[in-house]
Amino acid sequence: MPDRVDITGVDASVGGRLAAHAGMPDPRFSQMLSAHMRRIRASAGAVAAEIGMSRESVNNWRNGDAMPSARHRDRMVACASYLRLTEAETDALLEAAGFEPEYPVQQSVAEGPFAATVRDAFERMDRLMPYPILMLLSQAHWGQPPFREAFIAEAGRRFGAASVLHLQPPYSLAIDPAAYFHAIGAQCGLDGIDSDHAFETALRRRLAAGERVFCLVSRFEQGDRALRETLAGVLRSLSETHSGRLHLLLCGGEALADLKYQGGDLSLLNIADVQVWPEMDEASLRALLRHDGGAAPADVDAPRLLRLSGGHPALLDAAHRLLRAAPGIDDAAATARLAEHPLLWQALLPLAVPAEDRARLSGLLEAPRLGRARPYLIDPMLRRLYWANLLAPRDAADGRWLAWRCEAVRAAARHVLVDA
Repeated sequence: MPDRVDITGVDASVGGRLAAHAGMPDPRFSQMLSAHMRRIRASAGAVAAEIGMSRESVNNWRNGDAMPSARHRDRMVACASYLRLTEAETDALLEAAGFEPEYPVQQSVAEGPFAATVRDAFERMDRLMPYPILMLLSQAHWGQPPFREAFIAEAGRRFGAASVLHLQPPYSLAIDPAAYFHAIGAQCGLDGIDSDHAFETALRRRLAAGERVFCLVSRFEQGDRALRETLAGVLRSLSETHSGRLHLLLCGGEALADLKYQGGDLSLLNIADVQVWPEMDEASLRALLRHDGGAAPADVDAPRLLRLSGGHPALLDAAHRLLRAAPGIDDAAATARLAEHPLLWQALLPLAVPAEDRARLSGLLEAPRLGRARPYLIDPMLRRLYWANLLAPRDAADGRWLAWRCEAVRAAARHVLVDA
């Protein structure tokens, strides 16, 4: 069955162009233009001089009193260049102004790797009422979040680029509250933020004006605990008072999962829905190779790559390079080479030092089953191995069980136990 077409997005785009050139201002345009100008502190006079328009015209656009005319598309492209917008931001601004995109290929993630996962995350958030808060958990080496640009691009398509915020809480444990929220505010393009109250007020003003805002928070779990809880409280308060307007996507791994299931004081996490990054399959692998400009998918033995790597992103890359360099290598030799991957040793070596952990790890290497796959693993050893991406859930007739991700991981663990 073909993918469902989002006719809502198509209608909004066409309707926006017709409305703009019929003289009805699109409020998204003024919001986006103002936000982009604030981000680089560009004045109306500077923008006007750069694109050959009057300062009054630019001020009218920014204030929502007028829209660019149909003959001014080239001026808007020049404006986007002057404001140093990305391709996705440029297309979003042009669409809001009623023009065709400059980079249409960038507008959709439909053909990218894990495109269905990206779409599903947004569709799940749309269904989460009254709090569209989704927590995306991923194992090590996928990135936080995986395919971040795809999420940001899709959010820009759905919400408008100016309404997409990406927050990365400061890592420092010594940072004071004023500096913490100044950094958070700067990431949102907000000036003069020196407290949690100032940040909440600025974001509340946008929501109160009717704007729908998408906020991606990566590495939410890092930094000072008290400040993290304050940020969670601000976001929870805004979600409650502006139901359905603030869409939150929280991304992380083991530490974020611990906060969700062990830290009951963070009410923001208690009400968040959980989505786990999916396992790599053949379709995702082929899309990833196309995306990265690698070998033609028809030339790739996808089942063998997945078998050798277990779907581990770093091992998958290493296996792909190995098979391209040595096409005649057999599985045993390839597994032995992959077992020497530094990332495996970095994850396993700390478990091979304490005597109690060594004994447990040795037993797990011989166990036919390691444990049931659960939303949260209580066993500390299994939890560490899982989030290090050394274990994977596998389906069986009697449910889902944890297994070693691939034979290369198991071989690496045996070598570590012998050599440590």
